[in-house]
Amino acid sequence: MTPMALLIFSGVYALAVLSPGPGVAAVVARALATGHRRTMPFIAGIVCGDLFWFGLVVSGLTVLAHNFYYVFAAIKYVGAAYLLYLAWKLWRAPAKMPEDQDYARGEGLRLALSGFSMTVGNPKTMVFFLAILPQLVVLEEMRWPAILELCVLMPLILFAVMMVYAVLAAKARAFIASPKQMKIVNRTTGGVMAGVAVAVATR
Repeated sequence: MTPMALLIFSGVYALAVLSPGPGVAAVVARALATGHRRTMPFIAGIVCGDLFWFGLVVSGLTVLAHNFYYVFAAIKYVGAAYLLYLAWKLWRAPAKMPEDQDYARGEGLRLALSGFSMTVGNPKTMVFFLAILPQLVVLEEMRWPAILELCVLMPLILFAVMMVYAVLAAKARAFIASPKQMKIVNRTTGGVMAGVAVAVATR
């Protein structure tokens, strides 16, 4: 891809990632309740989900994605179910700062799979790539160097933007000074996470 095409794609992609949606809401809720470090695996899962859809588009396998609709629907509902589980855990979390709580074994992998399934269950990501990429490059003529450029560029943009959301949300936790306030935060973030799960399941 030409430098100008890469610049245009980067700008459009960054704006799409910045736009509030289920992914941003889930990241903010998670970071507000547990801090930005324990949100990173979830963000990594979202990155992998975007790369998955990008791979299908550039490989010309979008028809396959449509034919296996029920498979992707199942993945979506599994992701939504786990988000509901996280919402329940946040709602019932102890009224203390997350640093004082134990890390659950395998939590990172489960969060990554949740972020991945949430993204894979949202075909709007594929629609985005189908709408933008043909404006910048002929997909049938796209070569490996261009594909690799975008496979490096997209994770950098997505991870950077989501981490900004996560860090800002985590900073807001500094204003939580009492167990009562922490309980309110847990209930609020749990409610937001439940809302994200419903939004994902009904898309």
